[in-house]
Amino acid sequence: MREQERDGGSSGREGRRGGGRTRRREDGREGRREDGLEGRRDGGREGRQELPPQSPEEQARAICLRLLTGMPRTRRQLADALEKRGIPEEVSHEVLSRYEEVGLIDDAAFAGAWVESRHRGRGLARRALAQELRTKGVHATLVQEALEQLDSDQEEQTARELVERKLRATRGLERDKRIRRLAGMLARKGYPEGMALRVVRRALEQEGAEGADEDDLGYPGF
Repeated sequence: MREQERDGGSSGREGRRGGGRTRRREDGREGRREDGLEGRRDGGREGRQELPPQSPEEQARAICLRLLTGMPRTRRQLADALEKRGIPEEVSHEVLSRYEEVGLIDDAAFAGAWVESRHRGRGLARRALAQELRTKGVHATLVQEALEQLDSDQEEQTARELVERKLRATRGLERDKRIRRLAGMLARKGYPEGMALRVVRRALEQEGAEGADEDDLGYPGF
């Protein structure tokens, strides 16, 4: 009995001692874990120092640079973008004027490049080009200067090329309908009505003459 009591007492003391060590270890780990988490939280807060808010001038410059990175813009286009983003008018005026001084905004160069690109790429005539530039806020004087690079002869040559591309697609239609369709295509690109009709009729006459020549070559003796 005494041996069992001694054994039981020893087991109880060991269990209490073991349980105490376990609790101390767990408490220690928990304490270190909580201390580590708090330290990381504090360090995170210190590392995430909030940046001061941008001034309206800084916001305006950032907006303009982002827009100008993609493609050239007119002063009016940039002014409209700044207005939509709530930039005060006086700030917008100051930033845009500075960008004009350093050459980042150049409406004259924009207009010249626009006329060349749209005429060569889309075959647009001066009237359509002028309308596009006006909608982009280019001053009338700069529009006129840009359009001077296109003369009437060049415009008419482009009109003939456009008609030649579309001529075959209209074959099989009545002559009057072909004239209306081809002339309408030129009118939508800004060509004057007189020039459009003249170019279309001349193209149809040339087509008829070439067809007659082919018939003569195909049936000699007639």
